[in-house]
Amino acid sequence: MDKDFESKNVFGLGGENTAYAEFFVGRSYLNPLTTPGDGKPFFANVTFEPGCRNNWHIHHATKGGGQILLCVAGEGWYCEQGKPARSLKAGDVVEIPPEVRHWHGAKKNSWFSHIAVEVPGENTSNEWQEAVSDEEYGKL
Repeated sequence: MDKDFESKNVFGLGGENTAYAEFFVGRSYLNPLTTPGDGKPFFANVTFEPGCRNNWHIHHATKGGGQILLCVAGEGWYCEQGKPARSLKAGDVVEIPPEVRHWHGAKKNSWFSHIAVEVPGENTSNEWQEAVSDEEYGKL
C-alpha cells in the first residue's frame, strides 16, 4: 500500500473484508467505526485496493434508509444504473437513496477509502447482485 494513501486514510484500514468478499471484485477492507443499533446510523470505513469494486446492489427500505458515502482518501468511482460513473476523491459526499441500483469502488491505479453510512429506516435490507464486469469497469 502506498505510504501517502496510508497516511491520509485517517480512519484506518481495518481487517480484510472476508464476510462480504463474494460481493466484491478484488480485495476490500472493513473498519467498523460504530456499533449497529436500533435507530442509529452505522458508520464503517471501507477501503478498496486499486481496481476493487463492489457488485451492483440496492439498499431497500419501506421508509428512510439508503446510504451515504463520505470519501476519505484516494480516488474511486460511484455509478447508478443508467447514469455515467462519477469520479470520487477525498472530501466528496454521495447520497444514495433507497431503491437505487448502484456500485462503488477504487479507480484502477488508486487505493480508495470512504466512510459508508447506513441510513436508518424501516424494513431495510441490501440486495447484492451481479459483479461489475471487467469490460464495463475497463471503459472508465
